[in-house]
Amino acid sequence: MGRQLGILAMYWAEGKLEELSFFRRLCIYGRKLGLEVLVFTPDDVDDSKESIHALTYSHSDGKWIRKWSALPPLIYDRCRYRGADNYRKITSFRNKYKNVDYLSRPLANKWTVYEVLSEQEGIRPYLPFTVRYQSLKDLSQMLKKYPIVYMKPKNGTGGRGIVRLQRLGSSQIVWMEGRDPSRRILPQQKIHIRQIPAKLSSWKLEELYLVQQGIPLALKDGRVHDFRMLVQKDGSGEWQVTGCAGRIGPRLSVTSNLHGGGTAVPMEILLRNRFGTEEKVREIKKDAYALGLRVVKQLESKFGALCEAGIDLAIDPKGDIWLLEVNPKPSREVFRRIGETANYRKAHLRPLEYALWKLKRRKPEEETSGMDE
Repeated sequence: MGRQLGILAMYWAEGKLEELSFFRRLCIYGRKLGLEVLVFTPDDVDDSKESIHALTYSHSDGKWIRKWSALPPLIYDRCRYRGADNYRKITSFRNKYKNVDYLSRPLANKWTVYEVLSEQEGIRPYLPFTVRYQSLKDLSQMLKKYPIVYMKPKNGTGGRGIVRLQRLGSSQIVWMEGRDPSRRILPQQKIHIRQIPAKLSSWKLEELYLVQQGIPLALKDGRVHDFRMLVQKDGSGEWQVTGCAGRIGPRLSVTSNLHGGGTAVPMEILLRNRFGTEEKVREIKKDAYALGLRVVKQLESKFGALCEAGIDLAIDPKGDIWLLEVNPKPSREVFRRIGETANYRKAHLRPLEYALWKLKRRKPEEETSGMDE
């Protein structure tokens, strides 16, 4: 098979890959498109031969097989950078093979992304006010201004280390809840603002944390919700909204992430239950989709080529849209959970179709010059 796409991944405990079922589907869909998908990690690279000992899924045999291959000319980076060791490995790989073409470039931390998005007039009104945590004073000022604030790590994913603080009247007492850095639910408690730095002393607040205006996310039953939108490039290199779905968190959780036990609901059903009229649902959906496209174009203009992004949105009780977060390596599981099989399939196909479009546009000399001298 002529055309190849490398999937850059990372081993976790016992040599396992985190997204193996996703990679298996990419291998199967890729073969149908005439694209060989090769999964590898920095540990699978033989630098002396500039080759990789990759995994690929054989649909006919129903199993994964290993094969040696030259480093593919195009790479889809799905590495999760958890832990200093993994970060060193991926940074070293990128530095050594700078001339390899990537479908996407890494985004910066959440604070830098917030600053970049704030520069765009068409995005700024949708952003919750956010500051870096530098001292208790920052937290106190935010809680004077907003009845609810969230403390978030700059580099966190999956709801890890997110704390929700709700001011009780005009006092210095707040209701604190959330998840610790290992995603365990923190017991709900009333606490004086002054006690928070000591309570979270091991969390490196000054170094790692942001404080963000809280958007009312609670449904009538008290559970929080938000929306995950998937925006991807298609087989013509154009940005498209693949779909958007609601996520509802489990009881006592301040986040709605599926990994943390959340459930998925079709966007239209969740909006209709809250706002009633079809006209309002259409209006919110249209504005949300337009915002999603503005966001990816702004990020791409600042950070370089992207192929997809997961965008987390909140819709407040008035129907106003808020942009909570951007994830450059999104899951597509939410579409399977709500039974949108066409969107689930499309969410897998689009990176492959975009990769083929890029490969077809490469100059002949590029096909053989993917690596550093």
